[in-house]
Amino acid sequence: MSLFPRRIVCLTEEAVEILFALGEGHRIVGVSAYVERPEEAKALPKVTAFVSGHIKKIVDLRPDLVIGFSDIQKDLARDLIEQGLNVFIANHRSLDEILDYTLMIGRLVGAQDRAEEYVKELKEKIEQALRFSSSLKARPRIYIEEWDEPMIAGIHWFNEIVELCGGELIFPNSELGPMAKDRYIQSQDVIERNPDIILACWCGKKVNVSHIKEREGWSIINAVRDDKIYELKPEIFLQPGPAPIISGIDILLELVRSNIS
Repeated sequence: MSLFPRRIVCLTEEAVEILFALGEGHRIVGVSAYVERPEEAKALPKVTAFVSGHIKKIVDLRPDLVIGFSDIQKDLARDLIEQGLNVFIANHRSLDEILDYTLMIGRLVGAQDRAEEYVKELKEKIEQALRFSSSLKARPRIYIEEWDEPMIAGIHWFNEIVELCGGELIFPNSELGPMAKDRYIQSQDVIERNPDIILACWCGKKVNVSHIKEREGWSIINAVRDDKIYELKPEIFLQPGPAPIISGIDILLELVRSNIS
């Protein structure tokens, strides 16, 4: 009898990427409809969106573990628990918590040693960004927009990645709480703080750059005037897993370099 789960359903993407990175992707039997990484995960059965899931499909897959993320999935988790399933929901928000989460996933599937090696790789990527940003004499002021109506500023780990790569946030973590409602901001606040760069990464829909430029009063913002509005992929930057570190850092380092030369 196996001591570790053999059939895992992942309600969100980060657990999928971690399990594949640890060589444990064969345990996954169901994934989110939004899964993008790695490519082979896209062929797995889709059983959930983010908030909602197909309970019968999940139950029919006979998982011995379901892994999800955040308080937003509490109702889905409750429904699955009522079906007698083992459900693990994490609520990590920072880079340190993402690293701890990676180690936790490794322990859940008996791959702790590989998880520790993988976390070392992630930490080296973070150090790479720190070496670059510590050499900068000036940092571009950056506004992260995670949603447009209402306007929501960047989540904690996204903010951390931007700072690691040399950006100065106009809404730093110290001003924001962990929940989406804590990150609602007003248009006038963005105008007054006048970012040099806007990073738009809307969760679940394509960014409308023209709409951002046409907002009342935004024509005087440096980023709008200088055409420095960049759309970033939510599957990379809004994933509370390795993607912001493995891929996001490279993207942001290149972006910051191109805006300070």
